[in-house]
Amino acid sequence: MRTNRKLVTACLMAAMFLSAMEVNIVSTAMPTIVGKLGGFSHFTWVFSLFMLTQAASIPIYGKLADLYGRKPVFAVGIGFFILGSALCGLAHSMPQLIIYRGIQGLGAGAVMPIAMTIIGDLYPGAERARVQGLLSSVWAIAAIVGPALGGVIVQTIGWPWIFEINVPLGILASSGVFLFLHEKASRHDHEIDYLGAFLLVVSVSLLLFGLMQAGTRWGWSSPQIIGLFFGAAIVFVFFLRVEAQAKEPILPLSLMNQRMILVGNICSIITGGLTVGSSSFLPTFAQGVLGTTAMIAGTTIITMSIGWPIASTLSGKLMWRYGYRAIEVWGMVFCLIASVLYLLISPSSAPWYMSFCSLVMGAGLGLAATTQIVSVQTSVSWKQRGIATSSVMFSRILGSTLLIAVLGTIVNSSLIKSLSGTFLTKAFGAADPVSIINLLLDPGRRASIPVNHLEILKNALAGSIHLTFWVILACSAAGIFASLYMPRGVPDENGQLINSV
Repeated sequence: MRTNRKLVTACLMAAMFLSAMEVNIVSTAMPTIVGKLGGFSHFTWVFSLFMLTQAASIPIYGKLADLYGRKPVFAVGIGFFILGSALCGLAHSMPQLIIYRGIQGLGAGAVMPIAMTIIGDLYPGAERARVQGLLSSVWAIAAIVGPALGGVIVQTIGWPWIFEINVPLGILASSGVFLFLHEKASRHDHEIDYLGAFLLVVSVSLLLFGLMQAGTRWGWSSPQIIGLFFGAAIVFVFFLRVEAQAKEPILPLSLMNQRMILVGNICSIITGGLTVGSSSFLPTFAQGVLGTTAMIAGTTIITMSIGWPIASTLSGKLMWRYGYRAIEVWGMVFCLIASVLYLLISPSSAPWYMSFCSLVMGAGLGLAATTQIVSVQTSVSWKQRGIATSSVMFSRILGSTLLIAVLGTIVNSSLIKSLSGTFLTKAFGAADPVSIINLLLDPGRRASIPVNHLEILKNALAGSIHLTFWVILACSAAGIFASLYMPRGVPDENGQLINSV
């Protein structure tokens, strides 16, 4: 039987959208969830455990997809995702919700990378680039739509439905893939690298947990954070030794010997960081410094989801004309231009200007992210495409987690430096300088702040966020530098580089 590519593609996009949206849609509902379930002191684990299980499982799913085929691994992953979603909606306490989110994240670790791997199998050459562009834009669209959709669901049918809605939609999407995707995977005995998988999960979990807690629960130089990073490094060294000797390693080290894959993963770390970093503080700037409404503040980043899919779609044609390296470089150049535009944002800037900055950043990320996926997939055979694709997705999550942790620390440290020792802490009865900023984001309380106090707070917040723009500029410049190491050459009809240098 022949695969119905259009139906399978549509179902994969739907599944990816549900998975990509989970982190963002829950953030809007968390105040309501905490009000119902309690456990405010543990609510960050609702996000942390989801991201931990998702990131740690991505490379494992990728390898299993190469060993046993895409469809069964995708089915297992989306099954965990649907189960976790159903249980989250039924949670009666914060500990229950946290555990169920871990199950949900375990499923999400398969959905996005395996979906992109299937697309890599179904579409050859230039067609693959065009469709991968559509799929990669799902990441950006979900990041923008998630919070707004979460607010609507919470205010209408109730918070459990931000999870329960995944059940019927997930079943529908998985049914389409199961019924209309027909693949021929080679069947033979395999020696699964259980020890390597275990060490990889432990190492990744220690690293990501350290990044999530650094600068919030513990300081970056605290014994706890240093211990977590050191432990992650030690376990990773053991992992590398095991992989070098394994018959069928969970993460073949030979992959990173290929320059295209190594550079593609490095660039993916950078674009992952830019995606989250560039959209995290613009709405806060608009609402806290400019004094806009929450709705207008949201428009400052929604244009990113316009620029990304347009650029992603165009990249499918441009890659085959100018080569992977050229399009990756141009994507990073657009990111650099957007970063420079960010630096020109001031307390007198208009929201439309911030929206334009996001549009340019979205265009750059759309070009770069799509090129990374396509270039890596065309560098390997079917037997390694799953783990190669998963490596790019893992790198993107790692970059997002790393940069948001760094930027959060920068903003908090700057606010503490600017507001500590001032009369404002005592004047507003705040427990710490950073908490005073909450006044700027609450329209009712903001109106009662004296004008001279308001200016001090606005300038402190503006200065703190402005520092993050410098970091984003540095990351964009690093992205250009890294992309220059991609092999030169124009791909043939199968995506292989001609006269690669």
